[in-house]
Amino acid sequence: MRALLGSLRNLSFLSRSYSVTPQRRGLCNAPMRLVQFHHHGDGEGVRVGVEQDIGLDVVDLRAFDPSMPSTLKELLEMGDKGLDCAWRALSSGQCVLKRSDIRLSSPILAPEKVVCVGLNYRDHCLEQNAPIPKEPIIFSKFPNAITGPYDDIFLPSESQEVDWEVELAFVIGRRGKHIKEEEALSYVAGFMVANDVSARDWQMKRNGKQWLLGKTFESFCPLGPALVTTDAVRDPHNLGIRCLVNGENVQSSNTNQMIFKTEALISWVSKFVTLTPGDVFLTGTPPGVGVFRKPPVFLKKGDVVECQIDLLGSIVNRVV
Repeated sequence: MRALLGSLRNLSFLSRSYSVTPQRRGLCNAPMRLVQFHHHGDGEGVRVGVEQDIGLDVVDLRAFDPSMPSTLKELLEMGDKGLDCAWRALSSGQCVLKRSDIRLSSPILAPEKVVCVGLNYRDHCLEQNAPIPKEPIIFSKFPNAITGPYDDIFLPSESQEVDWEVELAFVIGRRGKHIKEEEALSYVAGFMVANDVSARDWQMKRNGKQWLLGKTFESFCPLGPALVTTDAVRDPHNLGIRCLVNGENVQSSNTNQMIFKTEALISWVSKFVTLTPGDVFLTGTPPGVGVFRKPPVFLKKGDVVECQIDLLGSIVNRVV
């Protein structure tokens, strides 16, 4: 696994650089890759950092400024003050930890809400002969389903049909209700990669065919590797998105296939609930999931699932 993770740094889609400018867009001063991590052996728990670039060393934000919080959710709740400090820390070149000395966790832990969207890719609808939705199909995962970008996915004994779903995720950066579409992106703190792991037997056959239980087993929401701020993602709806299982490309599409874009999803959901900093949205999956293969294919012990999105990076999870 260590060798596999190391090889990811050399992939061409991960090596794209972005220019750092002080222009303000939304909440952030400049492009950043915000992470949460554990430092090996120090016992201090989760900390917040900023990657120097994809897969490179990490600036320890709290070591740079002890007044900063220990979680990314708390940092987002501080608004521009917290993000400005993160940018200063990155620019300083100080308090840098070697990548080999840390372990990344999910960029967001214990959000108030995990909002998921079903049937949100045109090509995924065609895959299953489903009509194009007229309005967003919203469901949820419980926050305890969240796991890290390189943590294991646990097969529950209650399910025999566990499937993969690579998804573009985004995180809310400030509080809002009844948000207009034209203002919605200013509420986004950044984007990341997600795997909406799904127990298809519980989603499609049991529990009245309600989706919640099949979506929310523990470890069924790997996220990461970093929260990439909006400045670094000029067009989130034109990104290559892929999933590989044991090195085989099983999903390959583009976020331009999304039916309801980020702005529409924020506006729609904020009609019903108040969005708060740290809320996570999973925006749907492209075609290629296991359940619609002929015959169906499901995850088994020992499989390695890799989810990739251009500019954002890759998450790699072993099935145990």
